[in-house]
Amino acid sequence: MGKAHGIKGEVSFQFDDDIFDRIEAEYLVLEIEGILVPFFMEEYRFRNGYLAFVKFRNVDTQERASELTGCDVYFPRKLAETEDESPILEMVVGFDLIDATTNKVVGTISDINTQTANILFELGDGRLIPASDELIMNIDTEHEQIVMNIPDGLLEL
Repeated sequence: MGKAHGIKGEVSFQFDDDIFDRIEAEYLVLEIEGILVPFFMEEYRFRNGYLAFVKFRNVDTQERASELTGCDVYFPRKLAETEDESPILEMVVGFDLIDATTNKVVGTISDINTQTANILFELGDGRLIPASDELIMNIDTEHEQIVMNIPDGLLEL
């Protein structure tokens, strides 16, 4: 969450996903002192392609809005799933990665690496696995698991 804007409790919100173009949501989830708290939006308006001003219900002063600055913001998980039930990429952080050949957990996805031409799953131990559609067999959002055909020798690198 950015900084307070104006005197009526609006907060600037910088985003890097087009989720507002794809899905309607009544609330956003803010992480406040390690606790995820839903905040219902009264309204929001875009300043440009990556900045919006959000007015939350019951946040009516600049002081109250200032308390929300610096918080991490999350879109409600159930709404962020696309129509075909495929999660957006950032949602799989924390999912277990399962090798389809052995049916064993290879590791837990700790981050999504988008710094190269090929998107990579970063596992907790630092290993990188290509997040290729051709390798992904199944994404189970209920059990937070991704089953993949992992190429021979890749885990030994």
